[in-house]
Amino acid sequence: MKYGIRVMPKKDVLDSQGRAVKQVLERGGFSLSECKVGRYVEIESEKNKDELLKMADYVLFNPLIEDIEVFEVEA
Repeated sequence: MKYGIRVMPKKDVLDSQGRAVKQVLERGGFSLSECKVGRYVEIESEKNKDELLKMADYVLFNPLIEDIEVFEVEA
């Protein structure tokens, strides 16, 4: 099974990368209300979603400042 893991800054945490990307896009004439920068990791494993969350909690994200989403990816 292939899983996607999306890690994004929590809503209340300052996202300096997202703010920098937004400013560059706006200077380029693009209009947007918000921009967030996160990470996306794809893992192939026979483990279940709970095991993947344990793996992600171990190394992929900081629960104090980030949110995580684990989902199945179509092959």
